[in-house]
Amino acid sequence: MIRTVYIYGSPVLRKVAQNINPDYPELEALIPDMFETMKQSDGIGLAAPQIGLSIRLFVIDGTPLADDDPSLKNFRKVFINAQMVERFGEKVIYNEGCLSIPGIHEDVERESKVRIRYYDENFVEHEEVYDGMAARIILHEYDHTEGILFTDRVSPIQKQLLRSKLNAMAKGKYSTSYKSRIG
Repeated sequence: MIRTVYIYGSPVLRKVAQNINPDYPELEALIPDMFETMKQSDGIGLAAPQIGLSIRLFVIDGTPLADDDPSLKNFRKVFINAQMVERFGEKVIYNEGCLSIPGIHEDVERESKVRIRYYDENFVEHEEVYDGMAARIILHEYDHTEGILFTDRVSPIQKQLLRSKLNAMAKGKYSTSYKSRIG
């Protein structure tokens, strides 16, 4: 089932999400719904807060970027109760966008490597290191579970330039090709 994507201005996007346990209601249906919603919206990552659920869950499918970055060929994962262990490596600037902030893309500086501890969809614990684009996607989605949006990570001048667009978006002045709402 395709879920509604919550847009900038929705309070759920600013909350620190809560951990869940294996008996979280309808988790087995929620994960495929998130992948379907992400794909239908042309996204490569989707965090539960973006669909109105303040829980520490995000899904990633980097395979659409595999032509440009072969390391993402099979990068399709579920991250539950993720905790960032370490951010390291050189800082790299890349132009990011977000399903919850439609029509806005900005340069964001992030570390090139991460070590993250998380549970998969079967609640098997993992601690793994990622680098490059995989690390960037993880950092972006992880931020959602911390109530942080990519626009919080742009330069002060860019924040100032974006303010009126974001304020308009929070008042419902935006357009998407996918099911969305402010709430």
